[in-house]
Amino acid sequence: MKVCVVYGQSHKGSTYHIARSLAERLTQEIHEVFLPRDFNDFCLGCTTCFIKGEEHCPHAAKLASITQALDEANVIILASPVYVFHATGGMKNLLDHYGYRWMAHRPEEKMFHKQAVTISTAAGMGVKSANKDMADSLFYWGISRIYSCGVPVAATSWEGVNEKKKRKVDKRLDKIAKAIKRREGKVKPTVKGRFMFFVMRMFHKNGWNPKDKEYWSAKGWLGKARPWKEKR
Repeated sequence: MKVCVVYGQSHKGSTYHIARSLAERLTQEIHEVFLPRDFNDFCLGCTTCFIKGEEHCPHAAKLASITQALDEANVIILASPVYVFHATGGMKNLLDHYGYRWMAHRPEEKMFHKQAVTISTAAGMGVKSANKDMADSLFYWGISRIYSCGVPVAATSWEGVNEKKKRKVDKRLDKIAKAIKRREGKVKPTVKGRFMFFVMRMFHKNGWNPKDKEYWSAKGWLGKARPWKEKR
């Protein structure tokens, strides 16, 4: 099993320790991305990725290694501390660059066979909304199983988190890791995921963007083929 962990911060605080702990419960093959250290170019909103193709994005070359890591992973972990009730700007910026991969455009087929986890921490409130920031992209990428772990750590460092809370976090991580391992190699989309795919499929049959329609047609998704099914 391969795991790709994307951190919405470059320092190693509570969010890092929790996400890393989960990854180590799953595998020794861990690829880590720290934001903004490993990618800090802001999306320009130029729509080039949508209209011409993602390879024409001004930041495509810098994104390439991250995209490859996401595609090769069996499990994706998005982890962010809470900044004003939401995920960090670094995390949001990276996800902005993958807007073209939403089901409304050109989702990557591999995503429909993956599992993912969102992890957020806060000294106080906001973990739910921060996790949703990240889970929205994961869902619309087509990822079939998404778990969440939000921890109000009541501290500004991992060392400051009390032992009782750390034990509670360990139990939650054990539960998530067990569920991921149980579904490894046999991941299927949820009813909600299938429904959204079929909604987008109907849209793309008469869609406004030729690039997207061409993609769906080439995949066979406008016909009987489905991204979560093995090709025969």
